[in-house]
Amino acid sequence: MLQGQKVVIIGGSSGIGYETAKQVIAQGGEVIIASRSDQKLKTAQAQLGPQVTALTVDTTQEEQVQALFNQIGHFDHLVVTAAETSGGPFLHTYTSQSRQLFENKFWGQYYAAKYAAPHIRPGGSITLFSGVVAYKSMVGSSALGAVNAAVSNLGQTLALELAPLRVNVVSPGIIDTPARSKMSEEARNQFYATLGSKLPVNRVGRAEDVAQSVLYLLQNSFVTGTVLHVEGGHILI
Repeated sequence: MLQGQKVVIIGGSSGIGYETAKQVIAQGGEVIIASRSDQKLKTAQAQLGPQVTALTVDTTQEEQVQALFNQIGHFDHLVVTAAETSGGPFLHTYTSQSRQLFENKFWGQYYAAKYAAPHIRPGGSITLFSGVVAYKSMVGSSALGAVNAAVSNLGQTLALELAPLRVNVVSPGIIDTPARSKMSEEARNQFYATLGSKLPVNRVGRAEDVAQSVLYLLQNSFVTGTVLHVEGGHILI
């Protein structure tokens, strides 16, 4: 169903974005991946193949985001997975760190949606990324939970304002991606095993789990304003 369609994936050089790019290509789509890291983009482009174009953008810089979509021109779908996340105790976390979280995850997606929308062809869509802590409060996630909730609300409001362009939000749970590469392998595996044993599905998520959800949102023309939870039942426990 994505044959001949052009999909822009901001954050497509690694993790969920990279896996989404793989699945779009498998369905015959053309992909443009964008991120901050030239090296990651080059590596991903070499692995994904000739159907992929790689462009550099810092989503915290509004002018760069606007220039990116002016360069790309018309396309069919936007997916924004790129975001650096952080957490910490509310009383002991620098306000600057929380502000940076908003700059990165909220404003980055806001800019992307704003400047992409005029270039998206009829029948196209925007998919933004929230997260489980918007719906399940966790100690140490006050700022991240607020950011994720803001993204979810933004997506649902844009589904009305930008209609008939479809806008949806994916809200992942704990996913095994390079985002936790700063943890030691032992600590990371222990964290995944402990949490996974508590989830109804008995494991943490994989990037391909979330990518499958993104493809559903790209292809189902009757879905808009939805927050799609992909978290293995985390919000239930």
